[in-house]
Amino acid sequence: MKAISVLCALLLLGAAAANPALAMDQGDWLIRFGVSQVDPKSNNHPAVSVDSATSATFNFTYMMTANWAVEVLAAYPFEHDISLIGGPEVGSTKQLPPTVSLQYHFLPDSTFQPYVGLGVNYTNFFSEKLYGPLEGASLSLDDSWGWAGEIGADIMLNEKWFLNLNLRYIGIESDTTVNGEPFGKVKIDPWVYGAHAGFRF
Repeated sequence: MKAISVLCALLLLGAAAANPALAMDQGDWLIRFGVSQVDPKSNNHPAVSVDSATSATFNFTYMMTANWAVEVLAAYPFEHDISLIGGPEVGSTKQLPPTVSLQYHFLPDSTFQPYVGLGVNYTNFFSEKLYGPLEGASLSLDDSWGWAGEIGADIMLNEKWFLNLNLRYIGIESDTTVNGEPFGKVKIDPWVYGAHAGFRF
C-alpha cells in the first residue's frame, strides 16, 4: 500500500512536468550505472543472519514501445557478512544477482518518468568461507531462482542524460550445507535500493 501511494505521488509529479522533447521512443536503449544496497530480510535462518552489502550496479533497458520495456540488471559482486544469531561474525559469501524484468513506463514524454517492473532473478553464490569460531569448516550456498519486482523513476536532465532512483524486492532463498551436511534454507529476500546515472541512445 505504501509503494502504491509513492507511485501515485510520482505520477502526479510527472504529469506536471511533461516535455515532448525528452520523450522515450520505441527502439531507444537506456544504460544506467551507479550503486545499489542489498538489504536482506531479518530472520534469514534460525542460527545465522546475513548482513546488507553495497556494490556497483548497472542495467540495460530496451524500449519495445514508448511504454513497454525489457531491462537486464547486472552488478559487480556483492559480499555479505554472515553472523551467528546474537553472536560473532563467522563467515561471508559473494553473490551476483542478474535479473530480467518487463517494465511499464507511465509517462514516457515527461521530465519525470516513473515505471514499474516484474521479472525473474537468478542469484549465483560463490567464494563462501567460514572463520572465527567456525574456522576450518566449509560452507556452500546453492544458487537461487526467484521473482523480482521494482518501482523507479528516471529524471531527465536533457535529451540524453538522466538520473535514476529505484527500489526492488527480490526473492532469494538458498539451501546451504556446512561440511557437506544440510544446514537449512537461508531466506535472504532483500529490498534493494539503487541510485544511478543514465544515458539514452
